[in-house]
Amino acid sequence: MIKAAGFIGKKSIEFVIYFTDLIAFSCELLSLIFKRDNNGRTIVWHNIIEQIYFTAVQSLPVIISIALIVGSMLIIQLSMISDKYDLSKVIVFLVIREVGPMTTALIVIMRSATAVTIEMAYMNILNEIEAVETAGIDPMRFFCLPRLVGIAFAVLSLFVVFDITALFGGYLITWGTTDLPLDNYFDQIGKAISIDDVFVGIIKAISFGIIISNISLYHGLKSKKRITQIPVVVSKTSLNCFFYCLLMNLFVSGLFFF
Repeated sequence: MIKAAGFIGKKSIEFVIYFTDLIAFSCELLSLIFKRDNNGRTIVWHNIIEQIYFTAVQSLPVIISIALIVGSMLIIQLSMISDKYDLSKVIVFLVIREVGPMTTALIVIMRSATAVTIEMAYMNILNEIEAVETAGIDPMRFFCLPRLVGIAFAVLSLFVVFDITALFGGYLITWGTTDLPLDNYFDQIGKAISIDDVFVGIIKAISFGIIISNISLYHGLKSKKRITQIPVVVSKTSLNCFFYCLLMNLFVSGLFFF
């Protein structure tokens, strides 16, 4: 009993320390957005565009394919019970409020969060971060800030693409492959979508982007000076990103709809 209590207490303290360190790191990183510094602005913007291209543009084939599958599947399944539920409202609720943001976050976690963590971990282990600091360059501004802004913007963009593809592309696939009655589908979707739905989806997408980028950068920079620890750090980063995105999803949904 004493060992169990000690174990729980130790893990609780470790979690509190980790969470406070992560919050402090996030606040320091977010504060850089509001600091105007003309030195190296071109490089920062170049890194932001590069991150957006890697996270958003190169992910488009994956996000579009998944959106078509999810959209058509939801429309087909929900059309079978349309006499019990309002088809358009259920589809809007699932795609825009819940499935869209979380699916986009999962794709970015699997593709970009792991890549950023590995990249920063290698830079830390090979002492590239220290070399940049020695040269008088702020690594938080030149390495971390572009990835924060790039990933947050990419998640928002991919969320918009996912929603549009799922709602309209899913309809086209369903219309072309089934005989389900989908009369006035677009009119119903237009009436079902509200400003709150769009606003909540945007809030979730931006929040997920900030969470993913902060956790990835934090674990990459805090990695131990051993290459063998990188797989452990990457695994921990992926799980933490998914967990905190789930918590944020529940928080935002509860804040606006309950």
